Amino acid sequence: MRPAGDFQAYPAESELVALDAEERPRFWVTIDTEEDFDWAAPFARTGFRLDSVPALAECQGYFERAGVVPIYLVDWPIVQDDRAVDILGKAQRGGRCDVGAQLHPWVTPPHDEDVNEFNSYTGNLPAPLQRAKMEALRDAIARRFGVAPTVYRAGRYGLGPETATMLAELGFRCDTSVRAGFDYRKGQGPDYRGAPLHPWWVSTTAGAVLEVPVTTVFGGFLGAAGQSVYHRIARNGMHAGAALARLGLVERIALTPEGIPAERACRAIDVALGQQVPILNFSFHSPSLKVGNTPYVRTDSDLDRFYRWWDAVLSHLANRGVDAIDTAGILAMAARKAQA
Repeated sequence: MRPAGDFQAYPAESELVALDAEERPRFWVTIDTEEDFDWAAPFARTGFRLDSVPALAECQGYFERAGVVPIYLVDWPIVQDDRAVDILGKAQRGGRCDVGAQLHPWVTPPHDEDVNEFNSYTGNLPAPLQRAKMEALRDAIARRFGVAPTVYRAGRYGLGPETATMLAELGFRCDTSVRAGFDYRKGQGPDYRGAPLHPWWVSTTAGAVLEVPVTTVFGGFLGAAGQSVYHRIARNGMHAGAALARLGLVERIALTPEGIPAERACRAIDVALGQQVPILNFSFHSPSLKVGNTPYVRTDSDLDRFYRWWDAVLSHLANRGVDAIDTAGILAMAARKAQA
């Protein structure tokens, strides 16, 4: 049995953060704010770029005009970049964005581990080294932005059994590393196939941490049975999962502009609302804000399509009566549920 402080010790349905009868769901925009690197190359401590950093200003301006307060989950190279601190720091001080932490262990000191796929998941590291990296990143964010982060995301969604306790001890109140519906065991990472979409509190000896999973739904003809069928078939490879989607039987849809067309994302929103998910957690990687950094934005047309995706999705959310929420609002909502 997993310890109570493990994010993968999923709670009973009655313990999940749920909506009141008259309460409307909300949505949260979480941005993995990180260095530019070749996703197809081996992990490396050096050789990355920060060319996409200036594009954070356009991104922030877009969400400000849309009335959305995004959270930028910044990693070590971003925290060291004066341009990023200037762009995001001004918006944070004005209450127009939040800044949290995202840990890429291969570029975060102390550099005491080998750089490889296994160690790219922070939760696989020895507990003292994992904590040292988390503490170094927390302190750097506090020093550069003037406020200690309270929200954490493990790079590559790499949580471990000790992570929750470490987060509580380091002053974090919320984690958003669980990517519901995904299995990373092939790369020696965690398995989130059984994760709920609703948030839940994780109790540790140092206090409680709220988990707000990244939202992924399963749609298609098979309905509620689709998720188990998808995972059984997808073990044969990505093409098997794609075949299920083409046949209309079941499709896995993450709430992201990266690789998910707007019309599919809108279908996923409707599925999540039908399941009474209280927080729709959208995510993407900041390098996608500049052409040529990720597989999702290779041309100027792709970048334009990226922002038009948000136009369509935000319009659909408004039509469904789903408003944006920020970190403080999420924590306040979840705290009320815990006290009820």
